[in-house]
Amino acid sequence: MPPDPPVHYAEQALLGALLLDPHRLKTIGPLSPEHFSRALHAAVFAAICALTPPAPAIHAREPVWLASILSHAGPTTPALTPAYLHTLIACTSMPEHAAEYAEMVRADHARRAIRVHAVLLVQAACDPTPPEPAIVALARADALAALLDDLGSRFSPHPGSLPRTPPSPVPSRDTDEDTASEEQLLLSTAAARPDSLPAMRWLQAEDFAVPVHGQLFRCLTSLAYRGAPVDKVTVLWEAQHQGILTEALTARDVLEMLATPAGSAQHWGEQVLRRSLLHGAHTVGLRIQAYAEDRTNTPHQLITGSRRALAELTAVRVRWQRATSPTPATPPRSHAPATAHAGPRAPSTAPSTVRATR
Repeated sequence: MPPDPPVHYAEQALLGALLLDPHRLKTIGPLSPEHFSRALHAAVFAAICALTPPAPAIHAREPVWLASILSHAGPTTPALTPAYLHTLIACTSMPEHAAEYAEMVRADHARRAIRVHAVLLVQAACDPTPPEPAIVALARADALAALLDDLGSRFSPHPGSLPRTPPSPVPSRDTDEDTASEEQLLLSTAAARPDSLPAMRWLQAEDFAVPVHGQLFRCLTSLAYRGAPVDKVTVLWEAQHQGILTEALTARDVLEMLATPAGSAQHWGEQVLRRSLLHGAHTVGLRIQAYAEDRTNTPHQLITGSRRALAELTAVRVRWQRATSPTPATPPRSHAPATAHAGPRAPSTAPSTVRATR
């Protein structure tokens, strides 16, 4: 069995303090059984919250409080014994520190909650079974962001707010045959029909799983944004100037990549961006999970670092929404009806009045 973490002893000290002095429950701040890491401790705390403590005089001379807790939680918690209640009491040397112990319990619960949400984000980013994996992954990211907002209001900031956790390794991109094929289809289709490039500013070279495909896409966009002619040969010439051609990637290789246009460049671009979004969600989830598993991070460090990580995903998300949201239709221009007393006006002599009536 692994050794018990520090929060185990904080929970014992808190429960022991409440067993010794049940009236301290009013001083520990908001706390619920779900905050405890062990079901046994959660059951004891739930009994403490549910029962009315005895009068101080009775509590001082009779074990009524312990007996009530044991009878309340014991039937559903076989591990709870009179001996363990006395163990909890023995773990508490300073009952007046109950509020500090409760804050430790809340802090570790926040760390565990963030870790659970990060794991769910990683799982959603790697699950190809939903009809739209990107929507599921973004929903997980939203749930994590909402949790961080809630926790941010409970833990005060302090200096040194960034996590000290070493950067987690970035997961490798999936470069299977389907991925490479769709990226090549995008390149060849955009080269054959470059009119679609100005409307695809939401796609970046870094979104491609195969780096050389991203470099060639940068060549395409550079030509299009300059207003230069775009075709296979001009892209090849731009690739030469950008230092893309090597012994491993010859001019003939580039021409072959651009030789098979099919479908819509917009469609292939969305496929590339979807994979980039899911890869970003996977990376961010792993990073936040690493932050949460590092017990040296305080709650504020964990919240701040997680928010910064999610901000990187938000940047890709904005581009994804631009790519997939339908273009809003231009509302028809309305014309105000002329009033009965208005006489004819020459448009050339009163342009501001004409505009005001629209």
